[in-house]
Amino acid sequence: MALTHKQIQAAKPQDKDYKLFDEKGLYLLVKRSGGKYWRMKYRFNDKEKLLSIGVYPEITLAKARTVLNTSRALLSDGVDPQAHKQAAKATSKRNAENSFQAIALEWFASHMKDKAETHRVRAKRMLEVDLFPVIGSKSIQEITAPMLLMALRKTELRGAAQTAQRAKQLAGQVFRYAIATGRADRDPTPDLKGALAPTTTKHYSALTEPKDVGHLLVAIDSFKGTHTVKAALQLSALFFCRPGEIRHLKWSDMNHDEQRIEITASKTHQQHIIPLSKQALKILEELHPITGRSEYIFPSARGMSRCMSENALRVALRTMGYDNETMTPHGFRAMARTLLDEVLGFRVEWIEQQLAHAVKDANGRAYNRTKHLKQRTDMMQRWSDYLDQLKAQALAGNVITANFRKIK
Repeated sequence: MALTHKQIQAAKPQDKDYKLFDEKGLYLLVKRSGGKYWRMKYRFNDKEKLLSIGVYPEITLAKARTVLNTSRALLSDGVDPQAHKQAAKATSKRNAENSFQAIALEWFASHMKDKAETHRVRAKRMLEVDLFPVIGSKSIQEITAPMLLMALRKTELRGAAQTAQRAKQLAGQVFRYAIATGRADRDPTPDLKGALAPTTTKHYSALTEPKDVGHLLVAIDSFKGTHTVKAALQLSALFFCRPGEIRHLKWSDMNHDEQRIEITASKTHQQHIIPLSKQALKILEELHPITGRSEYIFPSARGMSRCMSENALRVALRTMGYDNETMTPHGFRAMARTLLDEVLGFRVEWIEQQLAHAVKDANGRAYNRTKHLKQRTDMMQRWSDYLDQLKAQALAGNVITANFRKIK
């Protein structure tokens, strides 16, 4: 006689394990401990075997009977249900190990460890928010372009079209890593060319008119915040390196004998030299008694053991009246790039190399860090002198257009 829900619920543990039979080999094993386990007894190749189906009440009577019928169908096709279950479990485990999420996290650990902190955080967030919820659990081998597009469409729908484009690029890096490690055959991201909404590149706001730059420099010198933030703003204008590089500068990066700072550029990971002008040296000398106890030239206001926060310079500019649409910490780079070229007339390759861009020579090789160092050292001093001139003219209320171009 077939089991009923009432019989199963009423079954109590006894001194010994006992069985409640249903039909066609299905029974419920009631343990002395009180656990109730579904089992299926069957014969395969003239041998009696036992299939574990699951635990009641997680596996209901109806579900146990469904598994029973599926297993009997396998038997009729000459397939051992137990072997089929083990194979399915192995496949599930393999798929979990080769899931997009597992491989993406493996790629992240090996390829992002030397990247800037802000870049790592941004990439991790794109994985967790834009990609994992839709394709994270899927085997990377089975992910198609439409599946990936479904994930990216969700990002677009929340108004983040540029993030969707970046997430596509990030997914492409994961797929190419999977191909290189033998866990995928192809990268579906090229198939999505033109499928996402186009985005307009937004450049960092920057002041590039000499008169405006002069007023900015006067505002920085009049800044009422901490001396550390004020010095960071002053050196941002003189060094025009990336904001993250400014914040992470260490006193040990200074080569006092050569009067320069030697760092690794955060974006290109190449060795980079910043020649120190007389003005920059003076700022650093005045700052050392204040922050010299820290390894960082610009330590955090919350503790000398870490560098200045990411938003410190942006907030300082805002307090001086410069919002994100007018001037940003990154804007010092565009400011220098424009004025060094268009006003002072320095060679573009010198400027690009001092910006720590990946400049290449005629043979396609990256310039080494000391390429044109003498010329760049002269350029950095001329740049500091020019900024002093703009500041003096702003203070005098008489910023004029003059010929500051370098005589070649």
